[in-house]
Amino acid sequence: MNLKAMMRRSCAMLLAGLARGITGVRPIWQGCSPSDRQRIYFANHCSHGDFILLSSSLPPRERERTRAVAGADYWKRNKLRHILAKDLLNTVLVDRNWVERADDPMVIMLDALTQGSSLIVFPEGTRNMTEEPLLRFRSGLYNLALARPDVELVPCWIENMSRVLPKGAFLPVPLLCRVVFGTPVVLEPNEDRKDFLARARQSLLDLSPERQKVLNHG
Repeated sequence: MNLKAMMRRSCAMLLAGLARGITGVRPIWQGCSPSDRQRIYFANHCSHGDFILLSSSLPPRERERTRAVAGADYWKRNKLRHILAKDLLNTVLVDRNWVERADDPMVIMLDALTQGSSLIVFPEGTRNMTEEPLLRFRSGLYNLALARPDVELVPCWIENMSRVLPKGAFLPVPLLCRVVFGTPVVLEPNEDRKDFLARARQSLLDLSPERQKVLNHG
């Protein structure tokens, strides 16, 4: 193992320990179990700490090969962020500015999958700062499902992270969090993009605390 890989492993262990210590995060494997199978974990997005919390909820072996997909515009904003994202967190950075970008985000994500990584993606495309529980899904998840049907798509609801690390906050606020892992979603033969994205979005909404209350008392 080279020095960079050792640094990444140490950083991942440290961040996972901090995340568990601050949030007491509890993984709830509701619709699936931990697996060695290559996966794309897709989750709601309210905080820059979301992918750290989700990653810390994975078993160590799976955590080590799972990379978060994040916006290059944020993580390349200064040198420190870029070093943290690229060299320590091993993040897959994609440019969200479709007008000016030089590299296709799909190519970058598919390359990471080809290399054997699992991915954490946020189909909303940006942090949800609205009162809506979940923004409309962009096309990326559908494109990944179409290109790599062998990779399992697992919905993950991240609960309370937006209150632990609210926008503009520098230090996290101790608060209990959960990450709920749902039933994998499969792209059906000849399924329309719009229908698939609506179904995937609903599978994630069904894991939210509000929806779980309705289901449990319905």
